[in-house]
Amino acid sequence: MQNVPDPARELLAAVLEALDIPAPATVGGTEAHDRVLNARVMHAKIALENVLEDDPLGIEWTTQYLRERLAETPPTGYVTSDQAREALAEGKTWSDAVTLPAGEDQ
Repeated sequence: MQNVPDPARELLAAVLEALDIPAPATVGGTEAHDRVLNARVMHAKIALENVLEDDPLGIEWTTQYLRERLAETPPTGYVTSDQAREALAEGKTWSDAVTLPAGEDQ
């Protein structure tokens, strides 16, 4: 992607960040995962629309705004596949490995 200007590259990286969230370890985590992903997709879509419509605020501002919205919508509220694998490697049972730690949204 040598021909892509840096501002566009940064926006594309933020869009990828919005879409590339960890998969849930269980079907039970799908609802939380989908809720987070849908919110992040909405923010990415709005950012792309703004840039394509020649937003007067500019691509840099739009990219920063998208990153701020993504920070407000982290992929939490479910156990990810990687988290479950790590817990299993530590010797936890499957049930313990896929249970959210105390204090996380459930």
